[in-house]
Amino acid sequence: MIIMIAAAAENNALGKDNALLWHLPNDFKRFKSITTGHHIIMGRKTFESFPKPLPNRTHIVISRQKDYKPEGCLVVNSLQEALAACPKEEDSFIIGGGEIYKLALPYSDKIELTRVHHTFEADAFFPEIDSTQWQLTTSEFHPKDEKHLFDFSFETYAKIETPQ
Repeated sequence: MIIMIAAAAENNALGKDNALLWHLPNDFKRFKSITTGHHIIMGRKTFESFPKPLPNRTHIVISRQKDYKPEGCLVVNSLQEALAACPKEEDSFIIGGGEIYKLALPYSDKIELTRVHHTFEADAFFPEIDSTQWQLTTSEFHPKDEKHLFDFSFETYAKIETPQ
């Protein structure tokens, strides 16, 4: 299964200047628990926003740069190459950024979204989730607290199967 995992604001903002717009420790914990042990697919800028590769995950980085070879990563030139490099019998995760999410939406089976209940100025955005193609299957609200400056919800979307 191909799963997109992201945190996006009410206006679909993901980040600005290659940085996240919020700090939500429970979102980081959820991301880690869901993606650990799996292949994660991302664009170069998303990879470069990490201080180092994320532990216990196979990193697939999409880049147009021919000589781009970060240590510990498989570098490919397209989303199709990235998807082909993932084991078919396991879940693989699309983790960003905005352009990669847009490209991956038609190939994805599921979306794990942390919806941050606020709007932000941003330069990277999550694609609009079309309710004729995606069904919200679970939503778990979390109010802001001393560690989380914003209300947020963990949402899961499943692709609606269309009859052939």
